[in-house]
Amino acid sequence: MSYDTIIKSGRWFDGTGAPSAIRHLGLRGDRVVAVSAQPLDETGCDNVIDATGKWVTPGMVDIHTHYDVEVLKAPALTESVRHGITTIMLGSCSLSTVHVQPTDAGDLFGRVEAIPRQHVIEAVTGQNWGSAREYVAALEELPLGPNIAAMLGHSDIRTALLGLDRATRKKVRPTAAEQSAMEAALHEALDAGFVGMSAQQLLFDKLDGDVCRSRTLPSTYARAKERRRLNAILRQRDRILQAGPDITSPRSIAAMTFSSAGLFRRKLKTTLLSAADLKANPFLVYIMGPLARLVNALGGDFRWQHLPVPFEVYADGIDLVIFEEFGSGAAALHLADQVQRNALLQDESYRRRFRKEYDAKFGMRVWHRDFFDAEIVDCPDDSVIGKTFGQVGVSRGGLHPVDAFLDLVVEHGTKLRWRTTISNHRPEFLDKLSANPGVQLGFSDAGAHLRNMAFYNFGLRFLRRVHRAEQAGRPFLTLEHAVHRMTGELADWYGIDAGRLREGDRADLVIIDPAHLDESLDTYAEQVVPEYDNLSRMVNRNDAAVSAVFIGGEFVFGDGVSAPVLGTRRTGRFLRAGGR
Repeated sequence: MSYDTIIKSGRWFDGTGAPSAIRHLGLRGDRVVAVSAQPLDETGCDNVIDATGKWVTPGMVDIHTHYDVEVLKAPALTESVRHGITTIMLGSCSLSTVHVQPTDAGDLFGRVEAIPRQHVIEAVTGQNWGSAREYVAALEELPLGPNIAAMLGHSDIRTALLGLDRATRKKVRPTAAEQSAMEAALHEALDAGFVGMSAQQLLFDKLDGDVCRSRTLPSTYARAKERRRLNAILRQRDRILQAGPDITSPRSIAAMTFSSAGLFRRKLKTTLLSAADLKANPFLVYIMGPLARLVNALGGDFRWQHLPVPFEVYADGIDLVIFEEFGSGAAALHLADQVQRNALLQDESYRRRFRKEYDAKFGMRVWHRDFFDAEIVDCPDDSVIGKTFGQVGVSRGGLHPVDAFLDLVVEHGTKLRWRTTISNHRPEFLDKLSANPGVQLGFSDAGAHLRNMAFYNFGLRFLRRVHRAEQAGRPFLTLEHAVHRMTGELADWYGIDAGRLREGDRADLVIIDPAHLDESLDTYAEQVVPEYDNLSRMVNRNDAAVSAVFIGGEFVFGDGVSAPVLGTRRTGRFLRAGGR
């Protein structure tokens, strides 16, 4: 038997959680055709890779991204591929670009996901699809790097059928014809192979643009009857609801969570945002696992989504989504004009309101609202770099931390850069969440918040933690189970053909050098995005950790270098639900 590629002597993981072993893999075309304990015949094979001392795993699956815009402009999606991600989910958080018109797409994605609005509009303008089936066909014409799976966004179809203005008015209900059209659009998307629908009730996700600026996403205006009818389609067809509840409303959290239950009706496969060890609510982490177990005991099929690394965010001035969750922060972000915004930030009555909301001790929140836990990393005023805003306030005669922050924002604008960790800061709870069967690993938000975060390599960071715990004699997962959690487990739950590395499986794989799963994984770099007018985004650079990435049997990336094929010829494909 001849092979296009042989990968020899690596520690092979098949993605099922089965024991790993030293094996030799033979690839031909887009398939794994041999997994052998004995060396393979290398005659006629021009590409032989010695993986001695390295891990050979299935390519990882990222279940939560916002690449819906970038995939249209730069379909290689290199920033994820370089870290071993070979399958990517689009359409999260009620947002997709299947039906919505260009300007409305800009308003939906621009502020919520911090993707420059004009580039969203440009990406969607001129696209020639009018249905989910045509959207899939258009994706398959692109030189896709990774494989793509997709959700249909509730805000997408609601906007397309009601218009953005009507879709974001509390008193407006869809007409019977509009409701039927939304249901037909969902059926059509599921027929086209979409894995399900995403919805959103979180109230600090705000619209961009002028017409509906600062209203919440259209999905948040849907009433129970509308949601139930769409969910009924997902139940009937055994497809998935991905959703974000309104975290300030126990009723919203309970309704979305228990909608999965299967007593007296078909279960609804449901995945919610998100399981996290929040600094702002340190006791919340204790109830997530038991809640998932309860729902599943009631016949449900429920999972939380979880980012298995510390959730560290950066901000330029006040431009960060966490300020949307309280009134004074949202009021500042409502003002796109910098002069108007600075005038507001200097107003004493506004500052009193901001201080009051900052000091409030009760209520559900995501941000811990502690400016003593927010470090300045760059500023034209060198004297404040390395200090927290709280420390700056103390050094300036005992200023309230809010005033210290606002003074610096007014003075330096987006040239003031700072960071804080929102959640997942306690290693012991990271370990527990990562091992919990009611939790899915993912939630990278790749493709969004380009100046705020970079979790493209979350899978490598997770494997490092598992490996180090094993070496220290305190394992919380086996390496085989850890690989399974980010590959085959996710592919099976979403019903897509990915995440396995056995004979006959598609050759989507990554070769990892465990000797280089080191501190380089925790650092950030910046890289311009040519498609976004050279906007500088946060990225991860740990090139020695990934020796090679194959998608569809093609070498696409390794040791920090893209192969010529990546982004010039299609290696990935659209993965249809149930296509395994």
